[in-house]
Amino acid sequence: MKIKLELYGASRDLSDENFIEFDIDNKSSIKDLKKKIIDYVDNKFNGNDNFKKIIEKSAFCSEENNIVSDNYIINKDQKIGIIPPIGGG
Repeated sequence: MKIKLELYGASRDLSDENFIEFDIDNKSSIKDLKKKIIDYVDNKFNGNDNFKKIIEKSAFCSEENNIVSDNYIINKDQKIGIIPPIGGG
């Protein structure tokens, strides 16, 4: 499946565009997607710890603009938003 990860706030530093596309397995969870994003950071930014912290502390939202937990199952191609904490919170 294709996921278009929409970048907000500090996560925009992860790409020159306001999104990154990922291929994930069917019925992957947000937790699985986070691992993909961290792999991306490892490869593109030499494992930048600040970027990893942003990913770990961010909220994620579904296409329906609902905040979703790490256990949320992604079962179709869709947009997922990553919303970092504001002010380091």
